[in-house]
Amino acid sequence: MIELRGVHKAFGSNDVLRGVDLKVARGTSVVIIGGSGTGKSVLLKCILGLVHTDAGAILVAGEDATRAGREAFLARFGMLFQGGALFDSLPVWQNVAFRLLRGAMKRPRAEARAIALEKLRRVGLGPEVADLYPAELSGGMQKRVGLARAIAAEPEIIFFDEPTTGLDPIMAGVIDELIREIVVEMGATAMTITHDMRTVRAVADQVAMLHEGVIRWTGSVAEMDATPDPYVHQFILGLGHGPIASVR
Repeated sequence: MIELRGVHKAFGSNDVLRGVDLKVARGTSVVIIGGSGTGKSVLLKCILGLVHTDAGAILVAGEDATRAGREAFLARFGMLFQGGALFDSLPVWQNVAFRLLRGAMKRPRAEARAIALEKLRRVGLGPEVADLYPAELSGGMQKRVGLARAIAAEPEIIFFDEPTTGLDPIMAGVIDELIREIVVEMGATAMTITHDMRTVRAVADQVAMLHEGVIRWTGSVAEMDATPDPYVHQFILGLGHGPIASVR
């Protein structure tokens, strides 16, 4: 569903992506791990076309992402942003139905609201929150609203950017479970970036480690736990000493 071939991206003298090669099969959930500042978020932005690559190719369902019509291309994606990125001035249901109230996906207002209520229900929120504003919700509820918005337009591909950041362990576990259930139900292709190893184990079919601008390692969760690769071993165990620390 997604294929990256030799993707490069630099910001001035900072070479963030140095030849990323990665294949994400249709209907699978891939989690990208790696230290802060390794370019994980930049990689997602490159796929979406929000950041233009310097070299390499990005294919989505076999189509060159740089040549696709933007509106139709972006309609294939949903995204749960790290900070929630809810619109403070809009009530919850309009946040969820944002794409359904404008542009090519525009639906009648009553229909868009009905879809929003159903997606809120799917993430465990009742109709009583629909007319509240984001500031009136807890952090965990805001994450759920963000997840409802990500799936409102039934996307083929969903990106999750640090989905459990700032949540307590119980709520983080709830969000992980919801993500896994929804991805499986929708048959969507998912790409998650996270530092949370519990999220990795909860949602990943495949794991890829981004380090020094390239995909250093890929494999299943079971293979991740068994690999002798010292970079992966250090990262997943959170060790203070090892090859990652030595290059910082």
